[in-house]
Amino acid sequence: MSDGNLVKEVKVIVFQLKDEEYGVEVDQVRSIERMQHITRVPRTLDFVKGVINLRGVVTPIIELRKRFGIEEIETTDSTRIIIVAAGNLEVGLIVDAANDVVDIPNNVVEPPPEVVGGVEVDYLRGVAKMDKRLLILLNLDKVLNSTELKETKFFKANG
Repeated sequence: MSDGNLVKEVKVIVFQLKDEEYGVEVDQVRSIERMQHITRVPRTLDFVKGVINLRGVVTPIIELRKRFGIEEIETTDSTRIIIVAAGNLEVGLIVDAANDVVDIPNNVVEPPPEVVGGVEVDYLRGVAKMDKRLLILLNLDKVLNSTELKETKFFKANG
């Protein structure tokens, strides 16, 4: 039996951080929201921007630039909050822009290099080479379920 012609694909939401394009699997994305008022939460991690009330659900918001050690910028009209879920955690990720949805064949995904734009390799699932684009695929389980996140009181209460 040959499955040589079967190339599985993964559908991802493409978003921008600084000069790089990142992707997160569509089945982990709940919604994409415009930037809105974020209520700060005292004594939380520095990359946790605060919480929003999203249709009656209090959702923690992570500043993804700060999480990855990329310099912060002011929000613009294209800034978005991508609401994602990993395990039993649902959080919002602040990104520079959410661009589009693409299908990525698994055979174009390579393991992540040691350094990608300063982002720790643990947070990455791989790099997809598509024509002239390089798409960095995030490992949301690692981004959202690190020990430091679990140790915060807010995530303990909601996680």
